[in-house]
Amino acid sequence: MTPAEPGWRRRTVSRGGVDLAVFEGGNETAATLVLVHGWPDTHRVWGGVAALLASEHHLVSYDTRGQGESVTDAADSAFTVEELASDFFAVIDAVSPDRPVHVLGHDWGSVQVWEAVCRPGAEDRVASFTSMSGPHLDHLRWWVHRRLRRPTPRGTAALLAQAVSSAYVPFLVSPLAPWVLRVLGTRDMVSGLRYYRANLRRPGGRLRESRTRVPVLQLVLTHDIAVRRAPLTESDGWAEHLERVELPYGHGIVSTHPEVVADEAARFVRSVEFLRRVQRRP
Repeated sequence: MTPAEPGWRRRTVSRGGVDLAVFEGGNETAATLVLVHGWPDTHRVWGGVAALLASEHHLVSYDTRGQGESVTDAADSAFTVEELASDFFAVIDAVSPDRPVHVLGHDWGSVQVWEAVCRPGAEDRVASFTSMSGPHLDHLRWWVHRRLRRPTPRGTAALLAQAVSSAYVPFLVSPLAPWVLRVLGTRDMVSGLRYYRANLRRPGGRLRESRTRVPVLQLVLTHDIAVRRAPLTESDGWAEHLERVELPYGHGIVSTHPEVVADEAARFVRSVEFLRRVQRRP
């Protein structure tokens, strides 16, 4: 089952001059779980995961700006994580105005949701966040800063390892990338380069202290060639409640092992919902 099949409803949520294509399905009486995809994917990447979660969750998936059916010619400046986080809040305000949502993000989907859950008061709108293969960019900058300021052999090795894994980034932010990907890739792949240019070309400036009170489940993919485990651990100091689970899979786990993703996300949603019910008791 995918969000394009009968039984799923498409709606449009507009914000910042962009019409976001939003898809809803599953159990409308259950807690809402929002699925946020990465680059160069669209909402369709969640098809296998959604099929496994639909009976117990009200599911929402949307094409993030510039991807899939959320087409826009906006400039790079419209693709900062701040703009993407505001898109996320616009979507959840539309689909679940009276009840906090749970969120599952992958790749750039996880990056932008990290930005969202670290906004003041986010815990009133987001009940939990399951993160895969995408750190908060501020946490990543802190991780690099600490290891450069007080270098150790272990820290330097971790920096070098992540640098090797991120060696593709200079190409993606270069003027050459759109030309090459137009030939070798897809429209979404080219369009999504604005995510990289808007956020990874930005000057350093003052490090932000980005904290969250939203419960976080961080799924660490030990075979992920793009995001290493070491920088993900920086989030420990910025999240009030963070659980980490290591899984022996690669970056494409959403497509290759949807049952693993669905099981972990559902388990975390159940645990958070149980605690919320306990806390509401007189």
